[in-house]
Amino acid sequence: MTEEHASTLAVEPWQDPERTVAERVDHLLSHMTLREKTSQLVGLWVGADATNGGVAPYQADLTRAPLGWDAVIADGLGQLTRPFGTTPVEPATGARGLANSQQEIVRANRWRIPALVHEECLAGFAAWKATAYPVPLSWGASFDPDLVAEMARRIGGSMRSVGIHQGLAPVLDVTRDYRWGRTEETIGEDPYLVGTVGTAYVSGLQDSGVIATLKHFAGYSASRAGRNLAPVSMGRNELADVVLPPFEMAVIEGGPGSVMHSYTEIDGVPSAADRDLLTGLLRETWGFDGTVVADYFGVKFLIMLHGVAGTEAAAARLALNAGVDVELPTIHCYGEPLVEAVERGEIDEALVDVAVRRVLIQKAEIGLLDAEFDPEVPDAEAVDLDDDLSKDVALRLAREGVVLVANDGTLPLARPGRVAVVGPRADDSLAMLGCYSFPAHVGVRHPETDIGIDIPTVLSELHRELGEITFAPGCTVTGESTAGFAAAVEAAREADVAVVAVGDQAGLFGRGTSGEGCDVTDLKLPGVQHELVEAILDTGTPVVLLLVTGRPYAVGPLAERAAATVQAFFPGQLGGRAIAEILTGRTNPSGRLPVSIPRHAGGQPGTYLTQRLGTKTDVSNIDPTPVYSFGHGLSYTTFEWDAATADVTDWAVDGEVSVEVTVRNTGDRAGTEVVQLYLHDPVASVTRPAVRLVGYARVPLEAGEAKRVRFTVPADATSFTLRDGRRIIEPGDVELRLGRSAADIEAALPLRIVGGVRVVDHTRRLSVPVSVGPAR
Repeated sequence: MTEEHASTLAVEPWQDPERTVAERVDHLLSHMTLREKTSQLVGLWVGADATNGGVAPYQADLTRAPLGWDAVIADGLGQLTRPFGTTPVEPATGARGLANSQQEIVRANRWRIPALVHEECLAGFAAWKATAYPVPLSWGASFDPDLVAEMARRIGGSMRSVGIHQGLAPVLDVTRDYRWGRTEETIGEDPYLVGTVGTAYVSGLQDSGVIATLKHFAGYSASRAGRNLAPVSMGRNELADVVLPPFEMAVIEGGPGSVMHSYTEIDGVPSAADRDLLTGLLRETWGFDGTVVADYFGVKFLIMLHGVAGTEAAAARLALNAGVDVELPTIHCYGEPLVEAVERGEIDEALVDVAVRRVLIQKAEIGLLDAEFDPEVPDAEAVDLDDDLSKDVALRLAREGVVLVANDGTLPLARPGRVAVVGPRADDSLAMLGCYSFPAHVGVRHPETDIGIDIPTVLSELHRELGEITFAPGCTVTGESTAGFAAAVEAAREADVAVVAVGDQAGLFGRGTSGEGCDVTDLKLPGVQHELVEAILDTGTPVVLLLVTGRPYAVGPLAERAAATVQAFFPGQLGGRAIAEILTGRTNPSGRLPVSIPRHAGGQPGTYLTQRLGTKTDVSNIDPTPVYSFGHGLSYTTFEWDAATADVTDWAVDGEVSVEVTVRNTGDRAGTEVVQLYLHDPVASVTRPAVRLVGYARVPLEAGEAKRVRFTVPADATSFTLRDGRRIIEPGDVELRLGRSAADIEAALPLRIVGGVRVVDHTRRLSVPVSVGPAR
């Protein structure tokens, strides 16, 4: 490029931040060639070699060398895919390399437009040496949106510091079948919990300047038999009242910049080709104005997996028409096949323009079109992706996400005492991490590289807390050998208490027991871990059953015999410390189950969110009642609830009701109670869940302290969808129930909704405000 041309470009309208975004984008679109436009609609995945295991579905089949770096960027580039999340790279080195790549992209295309850069950030920035936070199922267990927002701000700050603009999180799928390998990525089984916690994540990430991407839109977690990328069998009411509300809340209250379509298909229509979903509902009804990006290879899957397109051009037409703006992770259908189809007249260029406009608007809004854009090359000393503040947040969230499920008084562990630690999850750092943490997602494919962050194990942290302890792993997570049982049994028999740490190993596509593509046929603990726990229980030594997993398992028979049961859902790099603090009493547990613990290992598991017909009946010998219900969790102190009131008994269809309860810590140490508000609708025009969560509050209390909790519940919270698609508030009797879990109700307040049937839409009130103050 000549100096004269560069000087001219510096004053062009599209680079002038004093002009409106619309003016800048209109100018660009009116002058760009077709290839310059389509170049803005694709990502490029550099170095995505899948020869030793991919980090995306079908990566080995679909990753191919493009035309060459110089040829690809000559007309510009929409996105750069995972420059930090593909192989281990020193953060400062990666930041400098990314800045240099951006400078090359800017110099190569005549409009000097850089690429938008995205990365995974589900459990922290998925980069080497970056903080690995608890997985989303732990966020749900915390019932603490504020802390999740704080975590998201830390994650976003670390991403921005090295030049990342977009994060592929949060996952807003409501888990429907725990056998699905990606259950660990979900926030829980209740749409209100998922929506409120997920929206907090969106707000936190975008406060840091990073675009949040809602995924997977929609229905991915409801796949048949819990199989990844399987079709979904779902009626319109389940879709409208269970699957969609978290996305609706996040779009309307969180304002995300991006949405990622799901891999799934519902009633024969793949999400990537569903115009009613991606344009009609998302944009025209909810008002979403950001970009829709493809889940990796999702456009090509319209050919490979769904069979609704026969060529790459046909797949591009279907996806563009549906509303998919950007093809990720690399160039396939939106590249040359799209250009040729437009030139042949098979695809209207106006369809391309719609997507390009959205992409350019987003780039303008985050400063990527500004004349002074100059990717900063950070000083190596300034790049720290695992600083003390981030580790502090990770530790606090890990503590809040650990659930004390059962306890006969054995916990906290007494001092002094002989403690045996048994089980394959006790002394493995990777036991703390989910599938989308960098060490588990990418690092395991590079054994020559160290793990990059300090991840203390449960064993090492218990040793630090208690001093001398004995240890025997007993077995591996997935193996069938029982050769180690004898040593484990002997260690337990000689101890006063045995902590048995069992659970999952996160991985990808069958290389683990939990994670993407690691689905299971039943909910029995993997390998021979169930048998190991039974052998330790048979010693007669009190057993603390410690579950470190990515999904709930059917451990009812084991929990009934154990002295205590503790559940941790992949609690992150400082999860070992958090678990040890809770086992020894240094920290008082406050986590609550975001998913129920099922009674049976086999069959189709059901969440608490089921209609009356899905509960125990006299016409079946199978009892689907969970052993421990959604919302359950214990503490080392005790709480009393009293004076539950509602300020009205007649609740107007367009009004609200104030529900209050006093919570008192009656124990001798500080603790946190989680007050949960449920709706019961006994008679409705369509079948409704027996109960469903409509509000909650974490209530920290000093010993002897009391607080008053107040929920302001709009009648909108009672709305549901009819068969004709209308969402209504229906007059009639309901109950608002205050409970410690969905199955442990402390107070039921009968109310009557009065007035005529009221039709509502996305403008209804989606959240239930809650306040916590001194008791009167």
